[in-house]
Amino acid sequence: MQNHFELFHLPQRFHVDPAALEKAYHEVQNQAHPDKFTQASGAEQRVAMQWATRANEAYNVLKNPFRRAAYLCELHGVDLQTESNTSMPRDFLMQQMEWREELDDAKAAKSPDALESLQRTVRTARQSEIAGTGDLLDAGDYATAALNVRKLMFLEKFNAEIGDAFALIEA
Repeated sequence: MQNHFELFHLPQRFHVDPAALEKAYHEVQNQAHPDKFTQASGAEQRVAMQWATRANEAYNVLKNPFRRAAYLCELHGVDLQTESNTSMPRDFLMQQMEWREELDDAKAAKSPDALESLQRTVRTARQSEIAGTGDLLDAGDYATAALNVRKLMFLEKFNAEIGDAFALIEA
């Protein structure tokens, strides 16, 4: 079975041209779109639907930097150990604790400005982590990249918590 990159005829690397991904996705979708198979047999319609679903899934993985990084690690046999390996560098753990305190303070003060500031900080850290992870992946250092993917998981989850805090303040 083809991997997501092969499905779209893209190089198997982190740094993907977004325009090329978009174009390849639409080409696959056009070929497998269920509307083209309205007169086909039931079996052909199911196959077309499976291809369209697979293209959607592949596109959603490849367009998201975090998901693309995790996928590349997995493709290269690196287990992210998301459930069993929670070890992180000390400086990253300290940063997490500081951010958690900032989040708690912002929620207690019901301060959208403090939440926005924290969200900008986390987004900047996320962008930096994505860039470093991408460089590691494209250099073939999947084991080191796996640690960064686990860091990205925290950043994604924490950013969602900030979004939840906005919702609580605005309610």
